[in-house]
Amino acid sequence: MIHAVAALTVLGWLYLLLLHGGYWRARERLAADLPAPARWPSVVALVPARDEAETIGETLRSLLGQAYPGPFRVILIDDGSRDGTAAIAHALATGADAGRLSIVAGRPLPAGWTGKLWALQQGLDAVAATAPATDWILFTDADIRHRAGQLDRLVRQAEAGGCDLVSLMVRLRCESRWERLLIPAFVYFFQKLYPFAWIADPRRRTAGAAGGCVLVRRSRLDGLGGLAAIRNRLIDDCALARAVKESGGRLWLGLAEDSVSLRAYPDLDAVWQMVARSAYTQLRHSPPLLAGTVLGMALLYLAPPLLLLGYPLHGDPAAALAGAAAWALMALSYRPTLAYYGEPAWAAFLLPIAGVLYTAMTVDSARVYLKAGGNRWKGRDYAKGGERPSAG
Repeated sequence: MIHAVAALTVLGWLYLLLLHGGYWRARERLAADLPAPARWPSVVALVPARDEAETIGETLRSLLGQAYPGPFRVILIDDGSRDGTAAIAHALATGADAGRLSIVAGRPLPAGWTGKLWALQQGLDAVAATAPATDWILFTDADIRHRAGQLDRLVRQAEAGGCDLVSLMVRLRCESRWERLLIPAFVYFFQKLYPFAWIADPRRRTAGAAGGCVLVRRSRLDGLGGLAAIRNRLIDDCALARAVKESGGRLWLGLAEDSVSLRAYPDLDAVWQMVARSAYTQLRHSPPLLAGTVLGMALLYLAPPLLLLGYPLHGDPAAALAGAAAWALMALSYRPTLAYYGEPAWAAFLLPIAGVLYTAMTVDSARVYLKAGGNRWKGRDYAKGGERPSAG
C-alpha cells in the first residue's frame, strides 16, 4: 500500500510539471511592446460597490488617472452601501473628473441574481442608455488600485491577440504572516485549476478569468444577452469567461505586475472566509467531487512529507525517497509563484501546510453550505437559484 501511494504521488507531480499546461511557470504577463491599434476603441469601466468606503476613493482615482488615448469613462454602481461609499464617489464626480465619472444608484436585487452581477447589469444598462457605441467594458472591483497605463496595455493585448476577453489576476496583498503563507498558494492553486495557457488556447475548453480586472468586448457581451445568462453564478468571473469561450470568443488571462488588491487578509479567519464562501460552489456542490478533491489534495500535498518524515515509523527507504522526490517537485513547481510575490525559495517547502489548510477550508465550505442551504456574501444569503431572505 505504501509503495502504491509513493508511486502515485511522484507520478502526480510529474504529470503536473510536464503535462498540465505549464501552469506553475507563472509566465503570462501583459506584453510591454504590443502595437497600438489603428483606432483606440472606447472603454467604460464598471465598478460595483457595496460598503467599500475604505478603498473606493483610491480605486476610482487609479482608474481616472489612466492616460488612455481613446474615449474612457467610469461608472460606479452603488449597491445599497451604508458606509458613505457613494458620497466619496460623488465628491470625485463633481471635482476635476466631472463628466468622466458617473454614479448609478442600485435598484433592489431581483430574484435569481447575485448582487455583484445585478450591479454590473445595471451598469451595462447605463452604458446602453448613455454611450451605446462603447467598444469595450472593463469590469473591476472596488478594492483594486490599477497601475498607470494598465488600460492602454489591456486594450493592446485584446486587440493584438484578437481576444474578446482579457483579464488580470491582480497582485493580492501579501504582508501579514498568514497572507505570506496562504496568498501565494491561493494564486498557485488558481493557476493549477485554470492553467492560463489552456485558457488562451481556443482548442481547449478550459475557461477562466479573475474578477478584479476583466476587459470584455461589448459586441461579444451583447451577443450573450448581457449578464442574464450567468445571473445567479457566485463565481461570476469564470462563468463569464466560459460563456465567452463557448460562444466562440478568445480569452487571455495573466498575472498583473503592480496593479494590486487593497483588501487585507490579516489573519487566518479572513483568508478562510474568502475561500470558504465559494469553494464548494467551485465543486458544483457535489459530494463526490468534494471527496475526490480531498483525496487528491492528500495524495499530492500531504503524502510526500509524511512519507519522508515518517521514515522512522514505516522504515521503508524507497517510500521515503519517493516522498522526498515528490516534495522536491512540489517545491520546484511553487517557486515561480513565490518569486512573483517576493517570497524566499525555502518557503516552497511550506506548500503542504497551505494545501492542508485549503483542503480544510473547502470541507468547511461544504459544511456551511449544507447547514445553511446556500451561500452568504456581502450581507446576502443565496440559495440555489438566487437570493433568499437574510436571517440577519
